[in-house]
Amino acid sequence: MASAATMLIAGTPAVTASAGPADTDSARHGRAEWAGTWAAAVTRGNTVGLTNTGLNNQSIRMPVQTTVGGDRLRVRLTNLYGEQAVKVGHATVARPNTATPDDLSDIDPASVRELTFQGASSATINKGAELLSDPLSYRVAEQEDLVVTLYFPVLTGPVTFHGQSRVTNFIGATDLTTAAGGAGFTIRPNCCWMFLSGVDVERRLSPGSVVVLGDSIGDGNGSTVNADRRWPDLLAKRLIDARPEVRTPGVLNLSLSGNRLNHEGTEPGAGDFPGYYELGPNALARLNEDVFPQTGVRTVVTHLGINDIWMNGDSAEAIIASLRQLNRQVQERGLTSVVSTITPYEGNGGPGVWTAEKEATRQAVNTWLRGAGQAEFDGMIDFDAVLRDPTHPSRLLPAYDSGDHIHPNDAGAQAMADAVPLRLLGL
Repeated sequence: MASAATMLIAGTPAVTASAGPADTDSARHGRAEWAGTWAAAVTRGNTVGLTNTGLNNQSIRMPVQTTVGGDRLRVRLTNLYGEQAVKVGHATVARPNTATPDDLSDIDPASVRELTFQGASSATINKGAELLSDPLSYRVAEQEDLVVTLYFPVLTGPVTFHGQSRVTNFIGATDLTTAAGGAGFTIRPNCCWMFLSGVDVERRLSPGSVVVLGDSIGDGNGSTVNADRRWPDLLAKRLIDARPEVRTPGVLNLSLSGNRLNHEGTEPGAGDFPGYYELGPNALARLNEDVFPQTGVRTVVTHLGINDIWMNGDSAEAIIASLRQLNRQVQERGLTSVVSTITPYEGNGGPGVWTAEKEATRQAVNTWLRGAGQAEFDGMIDFDAVLRDPTHPSRLLPAYDSGDHIHPNDAGAQAMADAVPLRLLGL
């Protein structure tokens, strides 16, 4: 799975257009409504390893960070890509115990609350289905760390998961959902939210949520692990800091490392890249699963295309056609559609990954986005202009390069977040 992290990319900020109105009738009248505060795109398990065999009499503890707060919460579980129904034996939500050395796995025992499903502590996620927990009175703050722990008493089979979490998750034997300490969690991968796809909060005057539909740039490859330094995280913080006097939208990061507009995750690519299930289906196929069902979504920021160029050598025409079709479907749903330019990647990978011909394709797509494309989308963000080296525009600026010449580091992610015009998000 680590190899998937080396091949992704995203767009670049700084330009145009007007966003649609953020108010809904319920928001105008101050009624409480649900909004997404955290989400992750999911795929089917890979063909080998833990995500293929699944969990059996095991618990998984997964830290997440909210973007916006509320007075109640509910958790979204998914078995979208499973091969059988999955039994959830017990589920809890808690806050981390920041007083212990291992504050990622240790939870504050006073904060532990049981999640229920139609009043029961256990439930079944049907094959291909989602499971929504009962609303829980649990005050959630903006950008607060939460810990969700799930226990699976019998074999799940292949998991539905997000492969590049950039945060350590914890797996251990038996029911550890209420265990305050993390000693029982003996498997500690820096990846993999399993069966967990979202957290919603109930709030008043909510302007809904912004969905980032991206690849490994949005997924945080190149950012510091366990630091929540992905650019969508930093955008959420910027929104809150910029307008502390008003409700700001949640930011839902639906990026998938290695995702492409026109190809499936299992399709191979240049540089002997084999492809994996965890890279997800093509982006247009993700709309009905990852984007439109999100709670309170109002705006979609699309940040895709680089993988189609370097992996598959797609033409500018093929990439533009898919971006236009994606935009049309987003706008047909009454959502604000924002797109970004494709960032530089010269120097990444071996022979054939970057070529002058592929660079010409990238430039052609960006030229269209900066020109005719702006008349179709509701907004455009020029991430290329922000991240490129002005003395060598086909490369990332060294100060923003994580070292692999395709993914920005923490400073680059901050520059991306800072470059998003807030007016595109209705602020």
